[in-house]
Amino acid sequence: MFNDDQRAQLLRIARQSIEAVFDGRRLELDLGTLDEALKRPSGAFVTLNERTGDLRGCIGSIEPVAAVSSSAVSAAFRDPRFVPVRKEELRDLHIEISVMSPIVPVGNVDEIEVGRDGLIVSRGNRAGLLLPQVATEYAWDRDTFLRQTCIKAGLPGDSWRSPDCRIEKFSAEVFGE
Repeated sequence: MFNDDQRAQLLRIARQSIEAVFDGRRLELDLGTLDEALKRPSGAFVTLNERTGDLRGCIGSIEPVAAVSSSAVSAAFRDPRFVPVRKEELRDLHIEISVMSPIVPVGNVDEIEVGRDGLIVSRGNRAGLLLPQVATEYAWDRDTFLRQTCIKAGLPGDSWRSPDCRIEKFSAEVFGE
């Protein structure tokens, strides 16, 4: 989807967005300088990892918006699982961006390919999303991936089997610093 220059520009936007918060300002993007491919609406997630590989924040949006800057700030300062990133930490954080493809409904779970697909499981007012790389990182099979996505939604692990449960999938272009 993106070439090396476009990826580098998105990673720079993510890092500069976090740095701007430490300076008490918001990053102002000059849309005229952005590559046309980066202006296309798409969901995106920004993941922050410590040098050890431990997760430090991950937030994004599935809405078709230019989400990298706002997701970077949210991952750094609004992920409820972590205390906000401190300025001295930033230089040691590795930024990873996942740019999502369109979301499509899953008619049969056999359509899900672990490592290629991310999942969204929803039922009632609960929904959980796991990026494609999560299943690979934990060496999950398809059923475990579905179960863990249900758990992320706050649902029982076998909820995906229920007819009133919606399963959707997407792919993502994943790249990092």
